[in-house]
Amino acid sequence: MGDLVAFVILDVFQNVRVLLETVRALRDVRIRGRAMRSTSGEMSQIVAFLGLAEKLKDEIRHSWTSSGRPESVAEHSWRMSLMAMLVAKRVDRALDELKLLKLVIVHDIVEAVCGDVPVFDVLDDAERRRAKQAREREAIATIRAMLPADVGDEIESLWEEFEVADTYEAKVAVALDKLEAQLQHNEADISTWKEIEFGLTFRLGKYTAFDTYLDALRRDIEDAGAQKISAAGFDVTRYRSEPSAPGG
Repeated sequence: MGDLVAFVILDVFQNVRVLLETVRALRDVRIRGRAMRSTSGEMSQIVAFLGLAEKLKDEIRHSWTSSGRPESVAEHSWRMSLMAMLVAKRVDRALDELKLLKLVIVHDIVEAVCGDVPVFDVLDDAERRRAKQAREREAIATIRAMLPADVGDEIESLWEEFEVADTYEAKVAVALDKLEAQLQHNEADISTWKEIEFGLTFRLGKYTAFDTYLDALRRDIEDAGAQKISAAGFDVTRYRSEPSAPGG
């Protein structure tokens, strides 16, 4: 009788163990299924966002390359990233290099939605500047919403930081934005310049005055612009003495 009881108890334990293993296996399958669905959804969001970002390769700026073709927003951001790598350890203060690169990469991301607006189009028109800012804020909200929450929030936060420019990294990024644009103008044929851009060549100091290294780089780029203007037969002193326009 004792042997029979022991056998029954052992059989029950074995069945319970099999049942528990089955329950755990089903739970793991459900967890993996949820993870796969979540990953698949995130991948779709990321791929859709990258498709939107691809538009920056075709979004044209008011800048020309040295070979005579229009420059894209993506190309501008790429060389800004290179500039960030080159100056990061040379500026006056230690900074977060990864954050600087992220700021540079996303600073024009809204233009994939609302397009590029040349600075001179809004320079002395407060209403147009406000309209541009409103469109860009709608665009960054659209971008945030199409991404997984953590990535979308980070990109929006970086874009806002660049716009406000109250951190050292953001100030450096803004300075590089202006310097790269002038560098590209210097490399383009002067026939591509608008009249207003002659004067803007000498209005970069307010973006670089906070840092001695960037200010020295600005002077070199301005000097190259002055030489280009002079070589084309224009009076450099006229443009140097023009009052600075609002905005920018």
